[in-house]
Amino acid sequence: MKSIYDKLVDKEVTLAVIGLGYVGLPIALEFARKIKVIGFDINAKRVDLMKNNIDPSNELEASDFEGCDINFTANLDDLKEASFYIVAVPTPIDDSKLPDLRPLLGASGTVGKVLSKGDYVVFESTVYPGCTEEDCIPVLEAESGLKFRDDFMVGYSPERINPGDKVNTLASIVKVSSGCCEESAENIAKTYELVVTAGVHRAASIKVAEAAKIIENTQRDVNIALINELSIIFGKLGINTYDVLEAAGTKWNFLNFRPGLVGGHCIGVDPYYLTHKAKQVGYHAKIINSGRYVNDSMGFYVGKQTVKKMIGHGKNPMEARVLIMGATFKEDVSDIRNSKVVDVIKELESFACTVDVIDPHADSAEVQEEYGFSIAPKSTDDYDAIIVAVNHQEYSNLSENDFKSMMKDDKGIVVDLKGIYKGKIKDLDYWSL
Repeated sequence: MKSIYDKLVDKEVTLAVIGLGYVGLPIALEFARKIKVIGFDINAKRVDLMKNNIDPSNELEASDFEGCDINFTANLDDLKEASFYIVAVPTPIDDSKLPDLRPLLGASGTVGKVLSKGDYVVFESTVYPGCTEEDCIPVLEAESGLKFRDDFMVGYSPERINPGDKVNTLASIVKVSSGCCEESAENIAKTYELVVTAGVHRAASIKVAEAAKIIENTQRDVNIALINELSIIFGKLGINTYDVLEAAGTKWNFLNFRPGLVGGHCIGVDPYYLTHKAKQVGYHAKIINSGRYVNDSMGFYVGKQTVKKMIGHGKNPMEARVLIMGATFKEDVSDIRNSKVVDVIKELESFACTVDVIDPHADSAEVQEEYGFSIAPKSTDDYDAIIVAVNHQEYSNLSENDFKSMMKDDKGIVVDLKGIYKGKIKDLDYWSL
């Protein structure tokens, strides 16, 4: 009897990707160069764009859609043609910083409605260990009327896509995969090997694969939190953090992390999934929670330090104008989800400062809808302070004269969160984390 992998390769069955965002669309297109694919998203407007070779996330070019055997759809009936489902929907947190599984459980319900005997379901969304088996599979069973393992197989293969990164892509990053049994694990791994040239690591179990993903981002979060805390200490000591990191980095085993705002839909979110699960099993995660507290506080710290600088120059914050350059959660992407630049704005506005925000990548209407402020069409020439919050490529070559041309007077302040202008600002008051 043919395996699901062989049927996919021979194009006897179809693979479907549920959720066509930053993660799902690149996966769908990669597979569509090898096998038949259905790309499903509940947002019909996004689907219409993709049908016209347009990536709504602005990550992919029109040429990336060429040569792909893919049917983009928002119609549930179209999903019935698939036999291998990949779920790649967001897993955000709510206002209380608790896991919000509604998109994931909703997608599980969608797949359950079209699931047939012999089908495979693989989840890619970042979750806490146990979520696939404890939360998602019961929904699949309830909606389909089928029995897990007897009638359908489930696996987990965490996404490792880095938005904006053109070097470390889906094909070039080792993929972790898992299944609910030896046969399913092998079929899932071989399916991913069709598109991942770097190879596939077969995890020991679904829970191991879930845990591996969530500690990747938790480890990074904790390390950045340490550097952020050190930058606060060094600021009080009058030491430049980047000078310290440059010196310490001469040792071969020093970890090269940098201070900054930690937002986005991964590093700023995933640790909360792990601490939630830890609490469920009776353990309070001390280091992880402490790291989250430090990183979640950095936007307010930056805003407050900027106000202190302005007061030090005799400027009244209530009359001050501040320009923030960058609104996305990281450089050279359009993604504004969980942007910590918002915390900087809130802190400045709490002192009654007037704040303008510019960003060559962010969509003003999207920012307005999500956060309640808009992107200014351009900067002016009367700012008391400028905060370069996101080091977009467009900002990398700015000179001190460029900043001077935007300042109200010669007592202007440049706040450089990523230290990209270190050593270049001589006349204006310069500060970095």
